[in-house]
Amino acid sequence: MKTILMKSDTMANTARSRHVSTLNPVKGRGPHGALRPQLHPERARSRFIGVRGSTLSQLRAFTIIELLVVIAIIGILAALLLPVLSRAKISAQKKQAVVEISQIVGAIQQYDSVYGRFPVSKADQDLVTLAGTVDFTCGGAAYDVSGIYQWTMGITNNAEVIAILMDATNYPGGGPTPNMNYVKNPQRTIFLNAKIVNDTNSPGVGPDGVYRDPWGGPYIITMDLNYDEQCRDSNYCQRVVSQNPPLSSSQAGFNGLFNPDANGTTDNFLYHGKVMVWSAGPDRKIDILEPANDRENRDNILSWQ
Repeated sequence: MKTILMKSDTMANTARSRHVSTLNPVKGRGPHGALRPQLHPERARSRFIGVRGSTLSQLRAFTIIELLVVIAIIGILAALLLPVLSRAKISAQKKQAVVEISQIVGAIQQYDSVYGRFPVSKADQDLVTLAGTVDFTCGGAAYDVSGIYQWTMGITNNAEVIAILMDATNYPGGGPTPNMNYVKNPQRTIFLNAKIVNDTNSPGVGPDGVYRDPWGGPYIITMDLNYDEQCRDSNYCQRVVSQNPPLSSSQAGFNGLFNPDANGTTDNFLYHGKVMVWSAGPDRKIDILEPANDRENRDNILSWQ
């Protein structure tokens, strides 16, 4: 009888235990060993979602703050880097101008070696003779100190010289060059290769045939037409520009120029060589009343420098 009662009690306890487990799941034990009831699954899920949503909101807000900080840092770095990049660009342009100037000088010297004369048209030669000068400067437009764009260097631009050196019979924009029918280059030798561009502001040879530097200013070329091994550039021959020190009694000039006249009081500062080529530099400006190493003239790129 006892055995039967024990079995029935055991079965009752088991059933009760199963009922409790089904309706009110437990997780571990509470104080004094009592069973700890577990939250209903739906209630537990809602509490978890609440905590998770709060955490995501905090993370999202923190990410936006971080993004703003990163943007601010990038802005500061960009402001610091822009001047450096600008200087690097100008430095690269100067190197390019030096290369192109060297190529022009080499092309003129090679042409002279082949033909025993300089690449000058008859019209330019007549202008030189009419002006009573012995050397020839072809330049073009440059900005003066007031920022006015005007023809300041030489009696013509460099288009005719460049056309002869490139063996061009027509200008890129149309019209015959002094080399029409190859009269100035019968051997049809290309002494100079330069990039052709479609406008008159970009670096390269424009539709007008003018060869422009990396800043869009024309290259200025002087040649020793009387073959006395002295080049007299129409700008750098001036005492106020080339005498070193300025307005003294020195015959020495900046960048190796020299005035053979006593006390250097004349505008006759010369380069010992056959060709001078230069550019007005990044600012595209020249000042015919200031020394070669000052203000607008300081950044000029010179073949004899």
